[in-house]
Amino acid sequence: MSQGTLLYAQSGGVTAVINATASAVISEARARKIKVLAARNGILGALREELIDTSREPAANIAGLAHTPGGAFGSCRYKLKSLEADRARYERLLDVLRAHDVRWFLYNGGNDSADTALKVSQLAREFDYPLTCVGVPKTIDNDLAVTDTCPGFGSAAKYTAVSVREAALDVAAMAETSTRVFIYEAMGRHAGWLAAAAGLAGGDPDAAPQILLLPERAYDEAAFLARVEKVVAKVGWCVVVASEGIRTADGGFVADAGGVKDSFGHTQLGGVASYLAGRVKATLGYKVHWTLPDYLQRSARHLASKTDWEQAQAVGKAAVRFALEGRNAVMPVIVRTADAPYRWKIEAAPLSKVANHEKKMPAGFIRRDGFGITEKARRYLQPLIRGEAPLPYGRDGLPRYVALKNVAVAKKLPIWEG
Repeated sequence: MSQGTLLYAQSGGVTAVINATASAVISEARARKIKVLAARNGILGALREELIDTSREPAANIAGLAHTPGGAFGSCRYKLKSLEADRARYERLLDVLRAHDVRWFLYNGGNDSADTALKVSQLAREFDYPLTCVGVPKTIDNDLAVTDTCPGFGSAAKYTAVSVREAALDVAAMAETSTRVFIYEAMGRHAGWLAAAAGLAGGDPDAAPQILLLPERAYDEAAFLARVEKVVAKVGWCVVVASEGIRTADGGFVADAGGVKDSFGHTQLGGVASYLAGRVKATLGYKVHWTLPDYLQRSARHLASKTDWEQAQAVGKAAVRFALEGRNAVMPVIVRTADAPYRWKIEAAPLSKVANHEKKMPAGFIRRDGFGITEKARRYLQPLIRGEAPLPYGRDGLPRYVALKNVAVAKKLPIWEG
């Protein structure tokens, strides 16, 4: 086998199964006698030369990652700009890779991470450095282009659908003398995949959630309030699931947190459920409860989808295989081959077709009135939440997760001042 090391890094918001991908990457590389370094806190760790020697971890810990949520090596929201604008940072990254004989770079993240991996591959080619870069898919938003679905989404979708179904039973029981409207806020900046998954909780128009608000349709307050009133009159209560990224007809976010931007340049969102609850109460007079699950949606390993868990491991193994085959600037993507029974496979897609592209909900997945999903959407979504990924539990009744040692390798370069 070729000499050299493999560098793995995690990026952006973590998921319930991102460590399952990490476990698969490390296990597959070990089987091929390749040493794996992991960047502490994503690309920032690579720039700072804060690299973890995964060979110091026992096999049992690496295996345990497969059922442990969070990001085992840390992640970060830190976007590198163009090669021209961030030239010094890219060259510093290349210096770190050279210093540690990194010949394979696997970047586990979303659209921005795919773009970074692509740019690093271009810079390495420019400097004639033998490096193979592979993007590894991860996001609960399910908005990566090319891949049929994205590891992390299925588990978040399962958590959402289960939570909404359970909450709806509570609302139905209390509606006569208490809460009439319950509003659940789902993650999803520009694409409504996660909010749409809540639609799996109910099978007919009167079943909860009776109203979905998706970013793909402009938010019309008058139409929304009229629909809430109609549902309450007919059913006696109403469950609403709203994506955090819903916008008004003029393009403004309904829940724009004061125009604050995160490190990726995205508008910081949050509070759409609170806002909608206020409007329902003030206009219709109903008692309203709302919830913002936030991190719970992406960290809920206890409700992980077996499909998602298996796909997370499959892309990790494939990423190592593609890297060692020299398939540069690609991403292992999931290709659906059948709906019933559900079948899928892994193929390589060029990073150029993934980076900076965004997959939104197709029009055919959204009900004509804009407040629900179609049968076509159900056929797509349902297999992704199917099955349970078992957890080991301790005598204390809590899951047994692993904590890695994360032993750092010695630095070889001057401290980065960037």
